[in-house]
Amino acid sequence: MARNTAEGISALLKAVADPTRLQILALMNQGEQDSVCTCDLTDPLGLSQPTVSHHMKKLLDAGLLEAERKGTWVHYRINRERWGEIRELFA
Repeated sequence: MARNTAEGISALLKAVADPTRLQILALMNQGEQDSVCTCDLTDPLGLSQPTVSHHMKKLLDAGLLEAERKGTWVHYRINRERWGEIRELFA
């Protein structure tokens, strides 16, 4: 495995190595909505909006989420291509 490939995979795994981020991804995967905003996740996670936003930014920076601004809110959805890279690691 090339070093740059290993570094990319390492960054991806670091992003999902946090329990809260795993919960966020699980909630988003099982949800019926195409996208969610931070306000949709605060109650299920029992966390404040700034804390959830912090974790969403980490997932966004890792490429696991895509974001779209809708008015004053940012809506997030899972980047299925990037998520597939994790799945391929264990295939």
